[in-house]
Amino acid sequence: MSESVKKILIVGGGFTGMSAAILLQQQGVEVHLVELDKNWRTDGAGITVSGPSLRAIEQIGVLDQFKQFGAIFQNVDMFTSDGTHLRQIPTPAVPGSSIVGGGGIMRPVLAKILAEETKKAGVKVLLGHTYDSLQDMDDRVDVTFTNGESDSYDMVAAADGVFSKTRQLIFPDAPTPQYTGQVVWRAVVERHGLERPALFYGPNGKLGFTPVSATHMYLNYTEQQPKKVRLADDQLLPHLKGLIAEFTAPVIEKVKAELNQNSSILARPLEGMIMQRPWSKGRVLLMGDAVHATTPHLASGAGMGHEDAVVLADEVKTGGPVQDILKRFEDRRWTRCSLIVSNSKRLGEIEQTGGSKVEHMQIMALSMSALMAPI
Repeated sequence: MSESVKKILIVGGGFTGMSAAILLQQQGVEVHLVELDKNWRTDGAGITVSGPSLRAIEQIGVLDQFKQFGAIFQNVDMFTSDGTHLRQIPTPAVPGSSIVGGGGIMRPVLAKILAEETKKAGVKVLLGHTYDSLQDMDDRVDVTFTNGESDSYDMVAAADGVFSKTRQLIFPDAPTPQYTGQVVWRAVVERHGLERPALFYGPNGKLGFTPVSATHMYLNYTEQQPKKVRLADDQLLPHLKGLIAEFTAPVIEKVKAELNQNSSILARPLEGMIMQRPWSKGRVLLMGDAVHATTPHLASGAGMGHEDAVVLADEVKTGGPVQDILKRFEDRRWTRCSLIVSNSKRLGEIEQTGGSKVEHMQIMALSMSALMAPI
C-alpha cells in the first residue's frame, strides 16, 4: 500500500469507479465510494467488449463472472445486406493476458458483477448521495456529503461521467461533450444461431449483432442524424424497423419478426470529448468519461475506463507523493485515450460523409494495434 494514499474517495459508481474501487481496496487502501443513484442501476442494452478491454477486466478480477453471464467469441463475420458471406475477420490473442478474441455482455449484468465485487472487496459504499463540497487542504481533501456527513481523504478520484459535476467544479472552462451527428440504436434479441459478431452492409448503413449471453445478442445500427432529436418511446420500435428494412438476410428477417416493445430498444445520440491535460488539480483526479468520453466505433468506451482503474491502482501501489502518482497516471493514459477518442470521432465522420474506405481501414488497423499494446 502507498504511504501517501491510504484512504481514497471514489465519486461515481459506474464501471470506472467500481473497477478502481475494487483494485485499490484489494491492495490495502481504504476506499469509500459515493453514488448518486440510490438503486445503483446501469441502464442500457448490450455492450461489445474488445479483446484489450477484456484484458483490463481480467486484471480487475471479474473475467470468470464475465464468461459465466456474458459471451466470449473469436472472429467477426461480414455479410451483404441479403446475407451473402463476404469474409471473416480474425481476432488475435491479446498480449499480456489469456484473451483471444472479444466479448459481449448486457450492461446491467456487468454492472451487477462489478457492484457485487465492490461490496465483496470491503469498499464502503454510500448510495443516493454525492458530495456538497471538496476542499483541498494541501495534505488532504476534506469532503462534505449531501447526507450531512464529512470525512477527509488522501485523494479523490472522480469518475462521475460524461457530464461530470467534479469537472465543472475544478475546471469550469473545460470542454463539454459535443454531439457528433450520429445516433446509435440498440435492441436485445435472440441469437438465432449466430456464433459470433456479425456485420451486415447495406446501401445506406451497417447493421451489427454481438452475442451477450448464451441465448441473446444485441442489435446495433448507427443512424446519420444531423440534428440531435429525441423520439417518444412509442416511436422507437417503428423507427428502428424502418432503419433496418433494407436488410433482408434470413437471420435479420427473424429479428424483424421478433422485435417488439419489450426488446430494450434504445437510441443514444453519440457525443464525445477529450479534455486537455491536466486531468487533476491538487489531490482531485478526473478519470473515465469525465475526461475522455468516446463514441463506440472502436468498442472501447467502457474499456478505457477499466484501463484507467488498472493504471491508477498500479501507480498508487508504486507510491510516491500524490502529485507524482497523478502525473504518472496522466502520462500513461493521455496518448492512448486521446488516440481512441480522436480516431473514433474520425471513423464517425467518414461514415457520415461517405469518405474513404481505405482511410477507414487504416484507422481501424492503427487503433487496434495501439489497443493491443500494454496499458
